[in-house]
Formats: sequence, structure tokens, C-alpha cells
Amino acid sequence: MCCRRIIKNPIQMDNPKKILIVDDEAILLELLRTKVNREGFTVIEAHDGAEGLEKALTERPDLILLDIIMPKMDGITVLKNLRKDPWGKNVPVIILSNLNTAEAVEDSIANGVYDYLVKIDYTLEDLVAIIKKRLEVSAKQ
Repeated sequence: MCCRRIIKNPIQMDNPKKILIVDDEAILLELLRTKVNREGFTVIEAHDGAEGLEKALTERPDLILLDIIMPKMDGITVLKNLRKDPWGKNVPVIILSNLNTAEAVEDSIANGVYDYLVKIDYTLEDLVAIIKKRLEVSAKQ
């Protein structure tokens, strides 16, 4: 297993929300980590689906950004396994993928994703706004 990497922003709020980013694209993961961290969130990274599921269940982030096409375990399988866990069945998950098929969207919705975003359709600023909105909604539930 790869090294554990948790990045904390020194100028963040007292109780920052934890975001788990699960994506095998190193450049995108770096961009997402940097942008989300600068917004005051604690970032946890996973580079494949199996690592993502493990970190989700041990770290219990406030929100998960999840790719679908990844090595070791795809995002839909991660999502299905996550929803079997008492904690994992309620954690907000946003799919962020290049895969835009009806089957992938239907599987994601059936497993309780909050949003299904196609990577090329959103800027980093859009994504941060969606994360903030989802965290605000889940905090009120």
C-alpha cells in the first residue's frame, strides 16, 4: 500500500471538513488536492478504488470525490461496498469521472450519489462550489 498522505491547510477553520479524493490520474489528483486544500478543507488522497474504500472506512471523511474508472477496484464497486457499511451508507459521494454512460449514471444514482459530474464539464471553482453546497446540505440532515 502506498504511503498515507493527509494535507492540512494551516490557515483553515477550527474544525475543517475532510474530503477524500479517489482518482488514479496523478495530475488531476494534484490539482484537486491543491484547490480543495486552499479552500480550507483537509484532503485525504487515494490513488485507486481499493485504497479509496479502505481510507473512506478508516478516515470517515465528510465527503468523497470518486472517479469510476480506476485500477484494483472501479468507483461503482467502491460505492456499492461503501453503502454496505453503517457509516458509509450516508456519506455524501460526488462522482467525478470521464465516463458518461447511462449505465454508470444509473448505477451511481441507485447507490445514492449526490452528484454525477463529467470532468470536462466543470472547472475547479465549480467543483469547490458543489462541495461546499453538499457539505452544507449534509450538515443540516
